[in-house]
Amino acid sequence: MLPLALTNTGHFTSMRVSDDGSIRGLELHMERLVRDCEAVFGAGLDTGCVRGYVRQELAGRNGPCVVRVTIYDPAIDMGRPADADQPHILVSVRGAGALPPAPLRAMSVAYERDLPEVKHVGLFGSLRARRTAQLAGYEDALFVGDDGLVSEGGTWNVGFVDQDGTIVWPQAPVLCGVTMALLQQHAEHRVATVTLEQAKNMAAAFATNTSIGVRPLRAIDQSELAVEHPVLRQLQEAYLSIPGEIL
Repeated sequence: MLPLALTNTGHFTSMRVSDDGSIRGLELHMERLVRDCEAVFGAGLDTGCVRGYVRQELAGRNGPCVVRVTIYDPAIDMGRPADADQPHILVSVRGAGALPPAPLRAMSVAYERDLPEVKHVGLFGSLRARRTAQLAGYEDALFVGDDGLVSEGGTWNVGFVDQDGTIVWPQAPVLCGVTMALLQQHAEHRVATVTLEQAKNMAAAFATNTSIGVRPLRAIDQSELAVEHPVLRQLQEAYLSIPGEIL
């Protein structure tokens, strides 16, 4: 694991495991790992091995948890990163909180992730933005690009409910999250550019990822948002109704 700390090169996916051992969007997580492994290392990935290691790590565990699968090359060298093409699999597990968590207050921060379409381990910028927001009294950061458009959150996708009750996903360079993809399959929506001012004037907003499901945003900067909007409840119910897949 030392190369992960010293080079910060690799990619991962995190999956929430339900009480019955199933995972919502499991196949999408596997597809992400394969896609990102090609993008980061130019190599293939045996998802059968991934599933086997996850099953092994989960053996004997009870209750919901979040399992993270990290793909990295232990032989990577800072001087020759192009030679890193033998990825290994690292599985770690942590506890999972209740769904959904309490609404959060987000602070807009000017930031764009490197290679945003890949869920890579380069989290310094994202966590620095989160720290900036927390030091200012907020709970997390909402990223705004140089073009003034809202993209995503610290480690989550953001969605909005406009004044007509339509779900709006930002059109911007973002990581297409598995939870977001599942919701898009189960709820009508549109994709459009969203400025920070437009975001603050939406009827509601929410964060999504595998750990939190659908989490309402209570505020963006000083602008308060509704956390009891009926569309938010519909999204939460739709997400929880999606059956999990067994490893």
